[in-house]
Amino acid sequence: MEQCDHEVHSPRSWLAVATLGALLGTFVAVPPAAASPVTPDRPPVKDVNPVRHVDPLIGSANGGNTYPGAVMPFGMISWSPTNTAGDQTNAAGSNGYSYNTPRVRGFALTHVNGAGCHPGAAGDVPIMPFAGEVTSSPTADTTDRIYAGDFTHDEEKAEPGRYTVTLGSGVKTDLAVTTRAGTGEFTFPKGSKANLLFRVSNSLNGSEDAEITIDPATRTVTGSVLTGAFCGRRANGGVNNRKTYYRLHFAATFDRAFSGTGTWVDDELRPGGTTARGGEGYATGADRAGRGSGGYVSFDTSADADVSMRVGISYTSLAAAKENLARELTPRDTVASVAARARTAWNDRLRSVEVAGGSADLLTTFYSAMYHAYLQPNVTSDVAGTYLGSDQKVHRLASGQREQYGNFSGWDQYRAHTQLLALLEPEVAGDYAQSLYNLAGQNGGVWDRWVHVNGPTHVMTGDPSAPALAGFYSLGVRNFDVRGAFESLVRQATVPHPSGLSDKGCPGQCEGQRPNLAEYMRLGYAPQDTCHCWGGAAETLEDAAADYALADWADRLGRDAERDTLLPRASWWRNTFNPSAGKEGGYQQARKADGTWLWPFSATSDAGFAQGTSATYTWMVQHDVSGLAAAMGGEQQAAERLDAFFHRTDGSWATGGDGFRYDPTNEPGIHVPWLYNALGQPWKTQETVRAMASLVYKTGPGGLPGNDDLGTMSAWYVFAALGLYPQTPSRAETLLSSPMFPKAWINRGNGKTITVTAPQAAQNAVYVQDVRVNGKPHTRSWLPESVLNEGGDVVVNVGTTANKSWATEPADLPVDHVPTAATPIPNLPGACTPAGTSCAQSLQYDVDGVATADAKAQGNLDGKGWSFPAEQLPAPGPRDGHLIPDTKGTAGNFHSLRGQRTYLTPGRYQALDLLATAVNGDQQTELTITYADGTTSSAPLKVTDWASTSPHFGERSAFTTDTRYNVNGTADGRKVTIWQVSIPADPAREAVSFTTGAVPNLKVFALSSRR
Repeated sequence: MEQCDHEVHSPRSWLAVATLGALLGTFVAVPPAAASPVTPDRPPVKDVNPVRHVDPLIGSANGGNTYPGAVMPFGMISWSPTNTAGDQTNAAGSNGYSYNTPRVRGFALTHVNGAGCHPGAAGDVPIMPFAGEVTSSPTADTTDRIYAGDFTHDEEKAEPGRYTVTLGSGVKTDLAVTTRAGTGEFTFPKGSKANLLFRVSNSLNGSEDAEITIDPATRTVTGSVLTGAFCGRRANGGVNNRKTYYRLHFAATFDRAFSGTGTWVDDELRPGGTTARGGEGYATGADRAGRGSGGYVSFDTSADADVSMRVGISYTSLAAAKENLARELTPRDTVASVAARARTAWNDRLRSVEVAGGSADLLTTFYSAMYHAYLQPNVTSDVAGTYLGSDQKVHRLASGQREQYGNFSGWDQYRAHTQLLALLEPEVAGDYAQSLYNLAGQNGGVWDRWVHVNGPTHVMTGDPSAPALAGFYSLGVRNFDVRGAFESLVRQATVPHPSGLSDKGCPGQCEGQRPNLAEYMRLGYAPQDTCHCWGGAAETLEDAAADYALADWADRLGRDAERDTLLPRASWWRNTFNPSAGKEGGYQQARKADGTWLWPFSATSDAGFAQGTSATYTWMVQHDVSGLAAAMGGEQQAAERLDAFFHRTDGSWATGGDGFRYDPTNEPGIHVPWLYNALGQPWKTQETVRAMASLVYKTGPGGLPGNDDLGTMSAWYVFAALGLYPQTPSRAETLLSSPMFPKAWINRGNGKTITVTAPQAAQNAVYVQDVRVNGKPHTRSWLPESVLNEGGDVVVNVGTTANKSWATEPADLPVDHVPTAATPIPNLPGACTPAGTSCAQSLQYDVDGVATADAKAQGNLDGKGWSFPAEQLPAPGPRDGHLIPDTKGTAGNFHSLRGQRTYLTPGRYQALDLLATAVNGDQQTELTITYADGTTSSAPLKVTDWASTSPHFGERSAFTTDTRYNVNGTADGRKVTIWQVSIPADPAREAVSFTTGAVPNLKVFALSSRR
């Protein structure tokens, strides 16, 4: 079979081509409905033709944002429909295609798989076959009423490397591609008008400029579009990303003469024209409608209704696009021949994981996930080795580099996709690492967290290049400038950059990749009020993960100084862990630069976080699960919290839509099902992973739980089906669960193979019974790096009942490679202040309920603008066994009982004495004291409204003022009171904390414990 120059190949290619025929000749298919049992006399049989199981339409509905068009593994060109819902300045799906909107306005040449911004990215140069007379400017057709066509899914077929559809107009479109070029065959109804519209300016996000040239003499159409603007319409980033960073060039040739030509600019149609120029801008709706340019070529179908087109693309020049076309397609190529080569290439790549057994649905879901994982990164270099840099200049590949790659959705991909890439395609991973290093060097040394083609877009948060490249290195990837990349990333993590003080693009596309780094290093966390980031707590967690990755990488490189600097920072997640944030035992919570916490707090809120809640982000400490468990009160308490996180109150599995529970549709928590391994309850990982894999991953267009995010969600499923998952993004140890296939061969592409055998694998065989590695019993719930890097044979015996003794001993738990904290629970209040028989406890104040006469606007106790007058309250400091808080300025001085856990200095107390008040009516709840032995005692807490003239529940008046202040600068002369209330405790037991119901209108001014 002919192989064109500069296709993207893996080391497996020669073997695949040489043996494919022989394997197909002897292969006997296993019935797809069920796996054949694996026995010594019946070994599992490999499926050597995995491409037949792929359904590119999976994820094209339900927000998966995949596209079904023709594309090669890691391909530059991806020829796929742009669907329309009636707005030419938008698209029906984030990346052009929406299964539920079968109306198309063109077949675009570039796409990004699964990105979430709407519109997503690319969708450049839609080409529309139109069986009618062109009588007006297609750009003037702002509702896509004229120059668009309906289709039915019965007339549509998508397969790896090829896409075919027949429109309602009767035009059949058949597309196939190489890496940088494609061929299309368009069959019009015989005798009909036949035109191909090149909508050069109509990229998904719009364009700054576009141009087209039609040459009837050479039967060619050439042009380009100047565009970019990923997430340029995102509400939480303003217009900062409405900017240009690449020009895509194309060169198309035809097999027959044109019968006519024409162009258009904005609303002006130019019949007979051969050149046009003009962009659309990056807005949407009326601000963009009717703008843009393009051209069309017409054909005579009276004798021949078929039109064949070949097209090449490049990000560097028209000449490079022509060369890419000439080198990757031969003059004799047809859609069928190109599609056949693409199918072979896809089979080769997909056989990086070979499986035996499995139902038809399981095989389809698995290999479609593999397919989507292989759609990125995307080649951006030409066959001649040139590519467009982030400085928008043309560069050549680095020494030893085979391809330049673009499209790095770092915040998403580093959690699963980059590890799968390094595992299956280490050479591609190395080129990818070199590509990101190249782009950073051209970007002033800044590694952007979301690179579209070549352009830094700043989307999301954190510094994901660090764990991505550290993970590559841990998995044996070496074909990149290791030391140069490492030193550059360390510099980004330790030397503040001016962009870190910018609010441009914030919160969703903040330009600083290590925002306000100087403050981060001074405080040990990203302060919510001055971080110039999406969310302070999220940024802290992301940076802790990145710093851990760099510290571990430094250790591998023998860079002790960098390791010693960065390893302590891996534990800075503790600085935003507030043990008093909720009654469950602490949550991640944003803090301000003055050290106070961001109030009000709710575990279901995204304040301080990015596309997630505190309930989800609290678990984002993969590199220190033992430390996190200790902060929560121990492994058992952490496991119980996980139970509640994964299950609704009725016991059913949580699958999204509840901020308090697991969300399988987005990345911050996708690793959490695997954390039970570290807590000594691996059977719960097994049942949780299997539940999520079956409940939210399916066949059909709605088969992905959410945005595929450049293959990340698909990579999660691949790992889940194999019964493996990275323990941390930046190391090679792998957590174990129950495999779904009787046998899998993981062919790493570097000559190493990992076999995973689960002889009893079945849908209901969820639980691991025992494991053997290289023939020896294995009692750990994880595999060491040596198995991943050197290959090995892993046998996992599974069954239908949980084995609660396997991998539960302390020595068998996954190992964290960070220092153990001296104080297991961080951020506990300081020791209480003794005062006679009492001890004044420290509180986390969340409300400023006091104002001064000259600054009445500073306080707001009741949420309606009223506050106590500072002049009539005691001075700050000890008083009658209590510690009076500061009542001047804007610092908090009341502790709202929001249902959180309030920690005490441990002691044996007879009572808790509260100085408290209630607003917006009397308030009642139950106060529960927790003792060191785990027991509790409870008593009612009833507090009278502050404006009442007398107590309603027997309280004593502690302080009464003769007026209150309002934020509008007035005082109303109404008396208000802080009451003294006592709650009995058991002096025979050591009290450590208390909780109440969520009654935020009950405010505690001071607290003491009485011995």
